[in-house]
Amino acid sequence: MRGPWFNKLSVIFGPRPPLSWLLLCLISVLALITVLGSSSSNTFDSVTPTPVPDIYSNYRRLKEQAVVDYLELKTLSLGASRQKELGICGKERENYVPCYNVSANLLAGFKDGEEFDRHCEVSTRGERCLVRPPKDYKIPLRWPAGRDVIWSNNVKITKDQFLSSGSMTKRLMLLEENQIAFHSEDGLIFDGVKDYSRQIAEMIGLGSDTDFFQAGVRTVLDIGCGFGSFGAHLVSLKLMAVCMAAYEATGSQAQLALERGLPAMIGNFISKQLPYPSLSFGMVHCAQCGIVWDKKDGMFLIEVDRVLKPGGYFVLTSPPSKLQGSSMNMKKRSMLTPMEHFTERICWSLIAQQDDTFIWQKTVDTRCYSSRKQDVIPLCREGQDALSYYQPLVSCISGTTSKRWIPIQNRSSSSQLSSAELEVHGKYVQPEDFYEDFQVWRSALKNYWSLLTPLIFSDHPKRPGDEDPLPPFNMIRNVMDMNAHYGGLNAAFLEEKKSVWVMNVVPLRARDTLPLILDQGFGGVLHDWCEPFPTYPRTYDMLHANGLLSHFSSEKCSMMDLFLEMNRILRPEGWVVFSDNLGSIEMARALATQIRWEARVIDLQNGSDQRLLVCQQPFIRK
Repeated sequence: MRGPWFNKLSVIFGPRPPLSWLLLCLISVLALITVLGSSSSNTFDSVTPTPVPDIYSNYRRLKEQAVVDYLELKTLSLGASRQKELGICGKERENYVPCYNVSANLLAGFKDGEEFDRHCEVSTRGERCLVRPPKDYKIPLRWPAGRDVIWSNNVKITKDQFLSSGSMTKRLMLLEENQIAFHSEDGLIFDGVKDYSRQIAEMIGLGSDTDFFQAGVRTVLDIGCGFGSFGAHLVSLKLMAVCMAAYEATGSQAQLALERGLPAMIGNFISKQLPYPSLSFGMVHCAQCGIVWDKKDGMFLIEVDRVLKPGGYFVLTSPPSKLQGSSMNMKKRSMLTPMEHFTERICWSLIAQQDDTFIWQKTVDTRCYSSRKQDVIPLCREGQDALSYYQPLVSCISGTTSKRWIPIQNRSSSSQLSSAELEVHGKYVQPEDFYEDFQVWRSALKNYWSLLTPLIFSDHPKRPGDEDPLPPFNMIRNVMDMNAHYGGLNAAFLEEKKSVWVMNVVPLRARDTLPLILDQGFGGVLHDWCEPFPTYPRTYDMLHANGLLSHFSSEKCSMMDLFLEMNRILRPEGWVVFSDNLGSIEMARALATQIRWEARVIDLQNGSDQRLLVCQQPFIRK
């Protein structure tokens, strides 16, 4: 809402005052800022772009309002009219996930399971509106309490579905009418997860599952992760375990994992490659994930091979069976015979089998492929697997000519990449640029963290010298870096020991730094921001976008659609931090107002046109 002086200006000069008067008003405002700044050094806090900038603190409403008034003056001088706020979507879109419309996919001719795949090309944009939370939605509990207790009304899975799911009830303990609690890891071995993880470690020759990291297993793709119990345990071991589960209209595994504060996204093995580059994960895990792995002439196994690092492990736990004795052995034999034959063709070795768990290891020697004599699966041609953004599944072996073909056992024991490991990414990064980028984000994170407080959006008076209190370390959990670059923000979060995990997104038409991000042991994905992100509504606590808006301006899609997508995946009371040039920030602030975000512009006052825009999404209640 404009101030009263804007109304007076409109009465005197009409809806569009002369430009000379607007310029005079602008000069007057800037002069007032200068006078007040000289009278009190605490009134305006300047932020410099030095390698170690000061922590943002002591922000005053006067500074914020001066920037807001300046932007409103410029908007008015350009003749732009303030847009109306968007309306609220109907109840049917509370859990809406674009690109997964089975009915539309069937009408478009997709069949044989492909109707359940992601098809953004047949999805139609509905009415532009704000997706609202369910009636009884509650803000999730802070980590780590939120890992073990969730509000049942926040997810599409009902308690009746839980209780009717047989062995799944062993994983749960219902506390109150509106909560679902998962057994804590403290002292209890819930559903055998700790024993199961230790068993896998011993099967691959480790003394304990605490040795996974040192053995090179730092990133795990958990296919069909159930309720996230195995992933939650791996996260406690400092591993990046990403749950990937198919879209489900009800009973979503990915949504449940994200609600618990665990890394997850929607994805499946049907007809398309996963949005990861070759040689991405140290382990791929499937426990009763429902995939028939030798289907489609083994193309699902070839896709697992594509994303596995050399020396990486494929862990398969088959469904439990009531069959006993020789019948059980015959069933296992019939299941494994085609898989054993096919895994030999792609140079995997079955290194261990215990109970219902089988573990294969991918070869570390590319010469294995040239030594095969029969039933040869060809190697991919150079460039054939360069871009893996939902491309059709391929029937060739990927990554054998890549500089990143480094066995996981040869990785340095440090949590940071060595200079030699960085050199394989030389096309996109120089070591000095990489380390400098990390230093910048180390300082920037401290600045961001001091801004994540509702006080910057309030009129709460503060005595001179008072500082905004820093948020607690566990204020946020699920973070998305929408233009992750080298993953520097993720590295800074880890160093500061904040209780977060980061989904590092590399835009499709940006420099492909995703292999570098994944090689650091971080979670990440390739994504086209002209399309919706494969996740459920209300799954992230914070979205960060550095330079994304100026990058996005060259795209042939709507900025408003991008903001509506951000609004969809952001939790109520969640945060958005934009860092971009002044023109992009002006546009972003106008759009933020339309989608009802609280927004404040932070002027860096360093002579550049860079600005920060810090937004918070309100909790829109019924």
